[in-house]
Amino acid sequence: MSEATLSPPTETAPRGAPGRENLAHGIGFILLSSFGFVAMNTIVKLLSDHLPVTEIGFFRQIISLGPIALVMQREGGVRMMRTKRPFGHLFRGAIGNLAMIPYIGSVALLPLADATTLTFASPLFVTALSVPLLAEAVGLHRWGAVLVGFVGVVIMTHPSLSWFTSGAEAGAGMGVLAAFLSAVMMITVRQLGKTEAPVTTVFYFAVIGCAIFGTILPFVWVRPTGWEWVGLAGVGLIGAFSQLCVTHAYRSAPAAALAPFTYSSILWGALFGFLIWDQLPSRRTLEGALVVIASGLYIVYRETRRHARPNAAEVVAAER
Repeated sequence: MSEATLSPPTETAPRGAPGRENLAHGIGFILLSSFGFVAMNTIVKLLSDHLPVTEIGFFRQIISLGPIALVMQREGGVRMMRTKRPFGHLFRGAIGNLAMIPYIGSVALLPLADATTLTFASPLFVTALSVPLLAEAVGLHRWGAVLVGFVGVVIMTHPSLSWFTSGAEAGAGMGVLAAFLSAVMMITVRQLGKTEAPVTTVFYFAVIGCAIFGTILPFVWVRPTGWEWVGLAGVGLIGAFSQLCVTHAYRSAPAAALAPFTYSSILWGALFGFLIWDQLPSRRTLEGALVVIASGLYIVYRETRRHARPNAAEVVAAER
C-alpha cells in the first residue's frame, strides 16, 4: 500500500543534477521513508480489523492529495496537471490502486514482517516483465538472479491451493499478486517518466484512486470510530510524507547506493509486529527473505554495471 509497495521509487526518484548528490542525506531520507511506510502499514493492519479495504484505500488517497497539492504548487502550480499521456496515467492509476486491495489483504492476514518482505518480489517481476513489455535486454546474470529470487519467494510463501482459501496462506497469495501488479505499475511508470514530471504522475495516481475507491465506497461504507478517523488521517499523511522522503532520497544519491537501505523496512516490520501482535518472522520467512534480498542486490549491481559501461562510440569520443 505504500508507494514502495504500490508506488515505486522510480516514480518520484529523478536523479538530481550532477554535483548535487549527498549520500548521507539520501541514506537518511530512504531510512525515514522505510520507517514511515511500515508505520503506515501498521496502522492499516490495525484498521483492517474493522474497516473494508476500499475504505482505507479511499482515505489513503484523498488525504494524500493535500501534501501533493503543496508540492505541485511549489514546482509549478496548475501547469503541473498538464499531461501528454492521459491514458497512460489511467492505466497506471487503475493497476496501482487495484493492487492496494490484495496488498491490504496481505497485511491484514500475515505477520507484518512477512507482508513487508513480500513487497520485495516486485523488482523480480519488473526484471522479468521488462523483456516482453519494454523490449529490454536481460542477460543471463540477471535472469539467474530473478530465478534465484523467485526461489526465495517460494520458500517464504510455500505456494499451494490454500492460497485461494482463507487464512495466512491466502495472505501469501495476495502478497504475491500485489507484488506482480505493482511491477506492472512500475513498468508503466518507466514509460510515463519519459514525458511526465514525477509530481504529475503521483497526482493522477491519487485522483484515479479516489475515483475508483470512491465509486465502491457507498456499497461498503463502515462508519469509523474516533480513533479510526485518526488512523485514516495518519495513513494518508504518513504515506505522503514517506513518498516525499523517497523523492528527496533518490534526488540526493544514486539508486544503487540506496538499495541496501530499503531492506531496513523488514526490520521495522518485525519490530512493530512483535511489539503490537507478539509476532516474529518464521524461519522460513527469514530464509526466503535472505535469498530475495541477495538476488535483488545482485540485480541492482548488474544494472549499475550495465549503465556504467561505455559503448564503443563513447570510447572513441573520449579518445578524441
